[in-house]
Amino acid sequence: MNRTIVIVPTYNERENIEPLATMVLGQDEALHLLVVDDSSPDGTAEAVRRLQRASDRLHLIVRPGKAGLGTAYVQAFRTALADGFDRVVTMDGDLSHDPAHLPDLLRRLESYDMVIGSRYVSGGKTYNWSFGRRLLSACGNLYARSVLRVPIRDCSAGFIGYRRRVLEAIPLDGVHSEGYSFLMEMKYWTHNLGFTIDEMPILFVERSRGRSKISRAILFEALWLVWRLRLTVPRVAARMKGAS
Repeated sequence: MNRTIVIVPTYNERENIEPLATMVLGQDEALHLLVVDDSSPDGTAEAVRRLQRASDRLHLIVRPGKAGLGTAYVQAFRTALADGFDRVVTMDGDLSHDPAHLPDLLRRLESYDMVIGSRYVSGGKTYNWSFGRRLLSACGNLYARSVLRVPIRDCSAGFIGYRRRVLEAIPLDGVHSEGYSFLMEMKYWTHNLGFTIDEMPILFVERSRGRSKISRAILFEALWLVWRLRLTVPRVAARMKGAS
């Protein structure tokens, strides 16, 4: 039986973490959830600790300060691998990703190495986005897809399922980008290392509680990072495959 853990990085998500944890763990009695909290001043970690009293499938890592999405995921990936999980799923902590999509994603992971919950394949949708937000996301994904030359419609998607072997193959020590950039970088490594990728349609709902973590710095990082990835990852991946 494949052991599966869902990873959710958080910063000031106290209002969302309880309903999210309840919904994730309710999808399957074998699912585990790992929350990685960057010492949220709103008490997110304390809320998780209270929930842990009722479930041994809920886990918590508290980091000393706000250190970014990418490093949170890398630390969580290492923890999941060390604890023997076979499949790892990443989700946002603001309820924008509906946990009801998890069963479909996990079914698809039986046939693919990476499964992406996509807003931009047939059947995928966004809800409660402004025209400006839709335009920015669509243009950003077109830009990334064009530069990286990948057959992925939603390069910045954060709802992703990985088989263990993908995370074991990607050189996590060399993945340092943040935000959208980290999400793109993981997909680009997966593609260049020759793993199979599937995109499934999801409904992405804009958060109704709390504040968005998207910043101008994250957006600018994404603009230049795709070129650095294009110039380095294919060469390193080819060398890795040749050595295996």
